Amino acid sequence: MQTVEASSELRERSLASAHAIAPAAVPRRAILGWILFDWACQPFFTLVTTFVFAPYFAASLAPDPVTGQSLWGYATAFAGLTLGFLSPVLGSIADASGPRKPWIVACGVLLVVSSAALWFAEPGASYAIGLALVAFAIGTVSVEIATVFNNAMMPMLVPPERLGRLSGAGWAMGYAGGLVSLVVVLGFLAATPSGKTYFGIDPLFGLDPMVHEGDRAAGPFSALWFIAFVWPLLLFTPDAPRRGRPMRESVRQGLVQLRSTLREARQRPDLVRFLAANMVYQDALVALFAFGGIYGAGVFGWTAVELGLFGILLTITGTIGALIGGRLDDRFGAKAVIVCAIVTLALVCLGVLSLGRDHVLFGIATPARVPQDGLFATIPEQVFVALGLVIGAVAGPLQASSRTFLARLVPASEAGRYFGLLALSGKVTSFLAPLCVALATDVFETQAAAPAVLILFFAAGLTLIAGVRRV
Repeated sequence: MQTVEASSELRERSLASAHAIAPAAVPRRAILGWILFDWACQPFFTLVTTFVFAPYFAASLAPDPVTGQSLWGYATAFAGLTLGFLSPVLGSIADASGPRKPWIVACGVLLVVSSAALWFAEPGASYAIGLALVAFAIGTVSVEIATVFNNAMMPMLVPPERLGRLSGAGWAMGYAGGLVSLVVVLGFLAATPSGKTYFGIDPLFGLDPMVHEGDRAAGPFSALWFIAFVWPLLLFTPDAPRRGRPMRESVRQGLVQLRSTLREARQRPDLVRFLAANMVYQDALVALFAFGGIYGAGVFGWTAVELGLFGILLTITGTIGALIGGRLDDRFGAKAVIVCAIVTLALVCLGVLSLGRDHVLFGIATPARVPQDGLFATIPEQVFVALGLVIGAVAGPLQASSRTFLARLVPASEAGRYFGLLALSGKVTSFLAPLCVALATDVFETQAAAPAVLILFFAAGLTLIAGVRRV
C-alpha cells in the first residue's frame, strides 16, 4: 500500500510528465480540431442511440415497446462487452506504434458504414430488427474506440491545469452538435403523426412518413455529419510521432505494455478504485441514455415531436453544464464534480421511478391527458422533462471530469493504454446495467424496472469514488 507521501510524489511526477510533453504553444486550430471530434460524433449518440432511431425501433420496429427496450438493452450490452475487451488492447498498440489518427480513421469508416446501414431497417422487413441491432452495436463500438484515441491526445494539447476546460469544451461542443443535428432531423426530415415535420413542412427529399424514412434517415445523416466535421482533427491537431516499428512489432509491444499497465495499476490503489467506480457509474449512465427516449415513448406515449423537443431541451442544459463543469473541475478538482453528478443522477432516477402516466410521487393521482392538450401537458410529463434537464446538466461534467481525472493522473506518453483502461472500466461491464434493465423489464413486465436498477448502480459508484483521493 502506498503512503500518502508516495502517492503525492507519484501524482507530481505524472503531472510533470504530462506537462513536459504538452507543446508550449499549440495552435488554436489544433485545439479546435480536437474539440470538433465531439461535435462530429455526437449525432450518433443523440439521433441513433437516444432520441430518434432508438424510439423508432422500440415503438415501430419491435413487436411492442417492452420487447423493444429489452432487445435494445441486449444490443447495448453486447457492444459494451466487445468494447471493454478491445479498447485497452488497441490503446496499448497505439501507444507502441505512436500515432492515434490512423485508428480514428479506421473506426470512423466502420461508424459511417454501420450508421448508413440503419436506413435499410424498414418496418415489415424480415431482416430489419437484426440489421438494426447489429449496425447499432458495430457503430457503438467504433465510435467509442475512436473516442479512446481522441482522449489520449488531450495531454499533448494543454497543460494539466487546463485539462478541465479542454474536456468540458469538448463535451459542450458535442452537446451543441447533438442539438443542431436534432433540430435539423426533426425540423426537416422526421415526420410527426400528422405527416409533417416539427416545423410543419413535408419531409425533405420526399421521405415517406408511412415507412418512417425520416426516422431511419438519422443513421445516414449521422454518417455524413461525421465525415463533414472530423477532418479538422485529422488535418490540424498534432499527433504522437511514429515510433518506426513494424505493425507486428507494435502489436507485440502493445500487448506487453498492456500486461505491464495492469500490473502497475494494481500498485496504485487510487487508480484502481477510480477505475472500479468509473466502471459502475458509467455503466449506469450508458443505460440511462439508452433507455431515456424509449421510456418516454413507452410510458407517456411520446411521438417524435415530444421526444425531439425533449432532446433539444436536454442538450441545451448539457452544453451549459459541460462548460460550467469544466471550470469547476479546474477549480475544485475532478472528484468533487464526479461525486456531485452521481448523487444528482441517483436522485433523478428516484424521481423517474416515482412517475407514471397518471401519477407522481409513487401514487399521487394527476389529471389525465385530453386530446386537445398540447405538448407535455400532464404533470408527470412535466416532471419527467424537468428531471431530464437535470440529467443533461450533470451527465456532461461527469464524463468530462472522468477523463480529466485520468489525464492528470498518468504520464502523457502512456495516455493511450491508460485511456484504454478507462474505456475498459467504463465498458467491460457496460453490458451489465442494460442487461439488468432488460432482464428486470422482462421479469416484471414494466418499464419502471429501468430507473430502479440504475439507482443501485449509481449508489455503488458513489461508494467506490468516495474513497479516492481528490485530483
